[in-house]
Amino acid sequence: MTFALELTEAQAAIHEAIAKICAKYDDHYWLKVDDSGNFPDAFVNDIAAGGWLGVAMPERFGGAGLGLTEAALMMQAVAQSGAGFSGASAIHLNIFGLMPIVKFGTEGQQERFLPPIIAGDDKACFAVTEPNSGLDTASLETRAERTNSGYRINGRKIWTTNAQRANKIMLIARTTPKDQCRKPTEGLSLFYADFDRAKIEAQPIPKMGRKAVECNTLFIEDLEVSNAELIGEEGAGFKMLLSGLNPERILFAVEAIGLGRVALKRAAQYAKERIVFGRPIGQNQGIQHPLAKAWAELEAASLMAYKAAALYDAGKECGAEANASKYLGAEAGFRACEASVLAHGGMGYAKEYFVERYFREAMLARIAPVSREMILNFIAERVLGLPKSY
Repeated sequence: MTFALELTEAQAAIHEAIAKICAKYDDHYWLKVDDSGNFPDAFVNDIAAGGWLGVAMPERFGGAGLGLTEAALMMQAVAQSGAGFSGASAIHLNIFGLMPIVKFGTEGQQERFLPPIIAGDDKACFAVTEPNSGLDTASLETRAERTNSGYRINGRKIWTTNAQRANKIMLIARTTPKDQCRKPTEGLSLFYADFDRAKIEAQPIPKMGRKAVECNTLFIEDLEVSNAELIGEEGAGFKMLLSGLNPERILFAVEAIGLGRVALKRAAQYAKERIVFGRPIGQNQGIQHPLAKAWAELEAASLMAYKAAALYDAGKECGAEANASKYLGAEAGFRACEASVLAHGGMGYAKEYFVERYFREAMLARIAPVSREMILNFIAERVLGLPKSY
């Protein structure tokens, strides 16, 4: 399998168009929303107005019908503009998060659910993780019990992004007790329903960075959903989740790489301008080498990410590459942000130079949506053929 090392004319146009929108929102804008915790509505509205929320959605529902490669280019450009994860996370779910509806939903569900998301009229959140299960999705405790008209859902979710603003929720819940299933991953079902605030309490989680895009603990009590809001077959929710894991890993990778690149750009500029002992600090190898190493690591991670995206778009297996790109991208992005803060010296700790925000946000990709250790477990088992360790 080969993949292009240069952008096509259409792909270059996508990057240019996104960069043009992002240019309206400089680091002062992102610092302001980070300090205030206010959602970047103006930015998201501009992205939606340009039709970019549907970049990978089918054309018949108002999307562009493009591939993961183009979506990755878009999300990388957003992060690299200085928006970082404050900008990328504000639109991340719209790009590939609702693909289960595209792949497994009925025609009626697609016609009802997709156009409002693509237009930006609906705001959705995705509730998977739970306090007692973490990455062990088979052990989810949220349950959906059958009623005459559909299901009644009770349980808790954690780290659900955008729940304060959402009017729609995609969630996974257990419809068949685990001890009654042939495999632990069976008996889980996927729903896309109205976010009923009379039945769902969303409590924001104070956190290290990306304050503008909140995460929440959800308390779900007697949420009624209809049969029409069940996506795909009952009990097949885990399989549907798996179908979206590789794209999510790739998008997180390119967002981290974009963040690392803007951090590196700021560090290089500062190193050329900052004069100490009569010479620019960038003349010193102690400054040069960490930044040069960060560039090399970012470029290598980017190659893996776009290889993974090309494999996905070609319909080929890309699990190893997608996981590796998320690992490499997150690590390279973090180290680039760290090197940028250190190159700024004491001013790297000051908000006015912006890089401290990059550094805080860079931690996110090392943790979510899957840990570094689980990625290494996957590669050890699936690529190297080693025994399963967990």
